[in-house]
Amino acid sequence: MKMNKTQRRQRIQKRFRDTVLGTADTPRMSIFRSNKEIYAQIVNDETGATLAASSSRDKDFAEHSGTKVELAQKVGKAIAEKAKAAGVSAIRFDRGGYLYHGRVKSLADGAREAGLKF
Repeated sequence: MKMNKTQRRQRIQKRFRDTVLGTADTPRMSIFRSNKEIYAQIVNDETGATLAASSSRDKDFAEHSGTKVELAQKVGKAIAEKAKAAGVSAIRFDRGGYLYHGRVKSLADGAREAGLKF
């Protein structure tokens, strides 16, 4: 049976989620990437609580006129600032089954630049 891209990503995502779990000390940063937007949230899986969230659809990025990769880096910086405000300094990175390349890598680099450890 041949898998399409979505099924392949969901399979990778499930395998990854079996090994990475966000705790109170090191919550998980989950990424979702659509064709136009990118979303990130920091989650404590023990309580099921979202500690911080940011996306390219936020009002802060409404006037952005650069590429999607540049926008992803700004979203990474924004999520890092929100995480620091929530008292989070170290996370576990869940790339959501996407390749660590392009917008996903740019978001991670932006979060690292703003001071998140992972």
